[in-house]
Amino acid sequence: MIDYSFSIEELEYFLIVVVRCAGFISIVPFFHMGNTPRRFRVALSISLGYLVYHASLPHEVLSYSTVFEYAMIIMKEAVTGILIGMGASICNSIVLFAGRMADMEIGLSMANAMDPTTREQATITGFYYQYMVILILIVSDLYQFIIMALGESFELIPVNGAIIDKDKMLAAFIRFMGEYINIGFRICLPVFCAILIVNVVLGILAKIAPQMNMFAIGIQIKMLVGLSVMFLTVRMLPYVADFVYTEMKTIMVSFVEAMMP
Repeated sequence: MIDYSFSIEELEYFLIVVVRCAGFISIVPFFHMGNTPRRFRVALSISLGYLVYHASLPHEVLSYSTVFEYAMIIMKEAVTGILIGMGASICNSIVLFAGRMADMEIGLSMANAMDPTTREQATITGFYYQYMVILILIVSDLYQFIIMALGESFELIPVNGAIIDKDKMLAAFIRFMGEYINIGFRICLPVFCAILIVNVVLGILAKIAPQMNMFAIGIQIKMLVGLSVMFLTVRMLPYVADFVYTEMKTIMVSFVEAMMP
């Protein structure tokens, strides 16, 4: 017969593993979206915790004597999972930033809407970039890398072994902010350049024919040119997804290194 018995120490260890997985799933891209059922996220967290629990045999003995100390371990593991997942989540906002910059040039910056999947305000171009990049990342099996990163985090950061290095974490955030602006501007660069040329042409026409209402004409021309450039540069989206994918891997590794003992 199969023996299903287990000790209370093993149950407590399993719950700690599940807490890190749940913190990771609650914020990581693809799984934290508003249209993902909560029951699915809970079931996925427990399933991943079960796999990690059996893959990490034999388990280390955790040293705690009171309920408060066990609760502190739970909190530490939850923060560890959230920080690792946040490294991937914040990279998803790069395309929203690029969309806002593009809409400011086109003239659609006032058309904001609530994204039901991320619960954030986004512009029309931001929606377009975000959903297309997410679709490409799903097709490229990025979710497999994310799940593998969670499993490998237990090897690099043992249970109750996370030590947050503030200097490394701050350096990772500062480096990310630089790349955030760099990648976001590179994504919207074709639209930015095209609208810049349109502004120069409209400025020349305003001097040549001052009787023309360049404001009314410029709005229509900018929107037409901006949408045309977005249509013509749709083949760039795989390269955009590659930028986001590379940055996501880099920032996740930086966050894990900042918490390694």
